[in-house]
Amino acid sequence: MHLLTGSSRHYTSNETASPSCAALVAALVLALTALPATDLAPVGPIESSRATAATAKTAVSALSGLAVKGRAPKTGYERKLFSDGWGDQAWGCDTRNFILKRDLTSIRMRPDETCIVASGVLKDPYTLKTISFTRGVKTSIAVQIDHVVAVSDAWQKGAQQISSQQRYNFYNDPLNLLAVDGPTNSSKGDGDAATWLPPNKAFRCAYVARQIAVKAKYKLWVTAAEKTAMATVLGKCPTQSLPTK
Repeated sequence: MHLLTGSSRHYTSNETASPSCAALVAALVLALTALPATDLAPVGPIESSRATAATAKTAVSALSGLAVKGRAPKTGYERKLFSDGWGDQAWGCDTRNFILKRDLTSIRMRPDETCIVASGVLKDPYTLKTISFTRGVKTSIAVQIDHVVAVSDAWQKGAQQISSQQRYNFYNDPLNLLAVDGPTNSSKGDGDAATWLPPNKAFRCAYVARQIAVKAKYKLWVTAAEKTAMATVLGKCPTQSLPTK
């Protein structure tokens, strides 16, 4: 067995290398074993691009890519400039019922209907309340569908400048919609992250990440105060990923 191969002589297991050669071998072995595995493994373009893509999907990274501007005037704002009531999803059900079906449990549909939710149970992400939903003139309001990025907030932060089709998409996009406790949603109004956050602190990272995802998707900006508030929340969850639906 060869311990060391040189240009002029071979040392075998039955021979002894000179002290200088033995010291060299020991130094090389020590240096190699001291290196972390990541230093020994080559990083090619595929691995590098995957790492970049993963970083780009975090809320912190996406927040840094949002434009920061002041709030534009609310002049000309009308909700119908986005959507005249709820639109329909691709498979025919209206957006409100689609979100109810997505977010509620123990769902019961109206007889002979495939889209209209008659009742169900909501575990409200904003308050952690368990709410029994029953469709009716006086009861439906208990569960509301929240635009996570409020409609008028969007209008004042770039939605005036996008197409009517994009505004319609924004209004009916499940990415921007959550079934939530009605009174809590009413207290939010059109507030952004600088003025309103869910009472349930454990949900704030996911909430802010969703706002960032929506604003990035529709090219909406944030105010300086809003960005600071978002960054403060994400400081407690720096690896929070962006939702995609």
